Amino acid sequence: MLTDILNAFKLPKPSALRTDDAQLAMAALLVRIARSDQDYDQVEKDMIIQLLQTRFKLEETSATSLRAQAEALEAKAPDTVRFTKLIKETVPYEDRQSVVADLWAIVLSDDARDAEENAMMRMTANLLGVNDRDSALARQTIENAK
Repeated sequence: MLTDILNAFKLPKPSALRTDDAQLAMAALLVRIARSDQDYDQVEKDMIIQLLQTRFKLEETSATSLRAQAEALEAKAPDTVRFTKLIKETVPYEDRQSVVADLWAIVLSDDARDAEENAMMRMTANLLGVNDRDSALARQTIENAK
């Protein structure tokens, strides 16, 4: 599965992802945003597992395994542009809005936002095709839930 996704990055146009591949790509995007401030801590790792359990209805061991695979994929993925394009082309808009909310949950999990995370969120939401308004609403929803 990891090889399929990495090979999809090399194609001139990304191929459609299988469901498992889409799950892995979304999990890797969560890891990428968590690592964007160079401080990938246990709070963020736990949040990723929780989000994966909720989003994909996984048991904790499966979500932990998926996060580990996502960490490997994220480390090898060439850039966020191709990465998000794979998701944008295979996931409906409403689900991409939900992915942006999950990304905000990761960013806000440590109660500190920095310039790298803000820039990464702005770019990632845009690349996912989620407009600034919907991204801001997702952020506010996450902030108000804390």
